[in-house]
Amino acid sequence: MNHALSRRGLTVAVAVFTFAVGAGGPPAVAGGAGAADKAEVANKAEVAEAPYLPRPTGPRAVGTTALHLTDESRPDPWVAGADARELMVSLWYPTSSPHGRRAQYMTPTESELLLKDGGITGVPWDVLSTTRTNSVVDARPVGPARGLPLVVLSPGFSKPRASLTSLAEELAGHGYLVAAVDHTYESVATTFPDGRVATCAACEIPHDEAFWTRLGKGRAADVSFVLDELTGPDAPWDGARLVDPSRIAMAGHSVGGASALPAMTADPRIRAGIDIDGSTDVPVPDSGLDRPFLFLGRAEQYTPGSGDAAATWERDWRHLNGWKRWLVVAGAEHASFTDIGLLAEQLGIDLGADLPAARTSEITRRYARAFLDQHLRHRPQPLLDRPSARYPEVGFCAPETYSCVLATGARA
Repeated sequence: MNHALSRRGLTVAVAVFTFAVGAGGPPAVAGGAGAADKAEVANKAEVAEAPYLPRPTGPRAVGTTALHLTDESRPDPWVAGADARELMVSLWYPTSSPHGRRAQYMTPTESELLLKDGGITGVPWDVLSTTRTNSVVDARPVGPARGLPLVVLSPGFSKPRASLTSLAEELAGHGYLVAAVDHTYESVATTFPDGRVATCAACEIPHDEAFWTRLGKGRAADVSFVLDELTGPDAPWDGARLVDPSRIAMAGHSVGGASALPAMTADPRIRAGIDIDGSTDVPVPDSGLDRPFLFLGRAEQYTPGSGDAAATWERDWRHLNGWKRWLVVAGAEHASFTDIGLLAEQLGIDLGADLPAARTSEITRRYARAFLDQHLRHRPQPLLDRPSARYPEVGFCAPETYSCVLATGARA
């Protein structure tokens, strides 16, 4: 299987701005203070305007908070001697308090480590930390008790949870509670409340098939633990009382999306799932999965019959026994589905996509929300039934006939 394409698909021919999976820094936990300041002195490049995330389209203002969770029941899978699994989780939710301090997108140190991981030059190391978000820190959540559907988000390998913020804000503005998980030691940087910064220990391990299987199953365990915390009797956040435990979904990008399938297999609380541009490594059991699932990816890599990446979806498609769709976006690149593509585009950096990242982001947010509205809120969504003239870039695929049909009637 070509993991260089499915996991490291941010690399472009000119290699000017890759955000590719590479050396994630030393795997040890180190203090992050001072590094960004030194780098800023060394790098004198200036950006005319701070990057920004698109405004959510929903009627509600968005609040956000962060949780530090520790699973004492299992050791960390990547670092010897770590007897518990520590996670950072960001929550986004509807609020009636639109005024207040806006959330920082990521810290200067996280920005620096992510940019250095991609070999980026020509921008200030802290530029991503200046990204303008739409969420108010620690705003009071609103909603009926046990009334908000919960969506868990999982980012791509080596990427921080912040990379899915625009999707999270969009869903929260439409009344969802969203929890994005930083899978510790699988991201270039995870910052804990005491100032520790965990870097990517998993980046240093050979990435064979066994590695990707281990990664997917580990993420499934992380997600189940987060669900335990948010739906249990001793929830670490007062707003957890708003979670409807009968309406839970998982979505993710790259390996985060691929991990939705093993998570759903292992945890029946997850009622629906979305894989955004991630080839799947943990097969759906032969007994099948009867809950709704959406594949959404690049036309180049995920048109049925196009190669190894699509072959993983074809294998699992046969065992998805519930509602399912296979959609592809013409002209998108791997990073286009996340904030990384959006922010790179705003900084004038070409990731090699034919379709603007802002457009791919709009498509991703719209189709993900339609899927969740249909399957967690039982609101029929015609957008999911056929190609749309409003989104002519989106092809509906039929793996049985190795074809994808666009709104124009053309085949992707």
